[in-house]
Amino acid sequence: MRKEEKQEIVQALTDQIKSYGNFYIADTADLTVAKINNIRRKCFERGIKIQVAKNSLIEKALEGAGVDTAELKDVLKGASTLLFSEVGNLPAKLIKELRKEGDKPLLKGAYIDAAVFVGDNQLDTLVALKSKEELIGEIVGLLQSPAKNVISALKSSGSTIAGLVKTLQERG
Repeated sequence: MRKEEKQEIVQALTDQIKSYGNFYIADTADLTVAKINNIRRKCFERGIKIQVAKNSLIEKALEGAGVDTAELKDVLKGASTLLFSEVGNLPAKLIKELRKEGDKPLLKGAYIDAAVFVGDNQLDTLVALKSKEELIGEIVGLLQSPAKNVISALKSSGSTIAGLVKTLQERG
């Protein structure tokens, strides 16, 4: 591979790291072509971008994107596949689903909104992470709940308050 080709790959990876903000590093070594194609198809269906690259190029892309974590550089050994997603827990859910069929892909590490997760034992933690949309939905639900309670209380006791005010007026 020529130097220019390597630079293009590093620049493309750097741009993807910056634009997505979330990525996973997985081990897909020793998988058959059919299994890799299955993984690629499932990634495409879920809006996950999958990219296989040399570890040295991934390391340069991490530096170029400002992701300077020694923990992630330490996991760049053997075959590495990058999974990019807008939603932080989506690749973890996919990996967990794929693991029902076999023992790979293995999670080497993940970078989610500046948080670093290293090791396959972090998979359940990553699956349990809530997406930004899920968190916003929960907050909106929590904020609406007290307002609904106040409105329903006013509606139900509104007639009582009106009656009380009318009674006070008649006395005065």
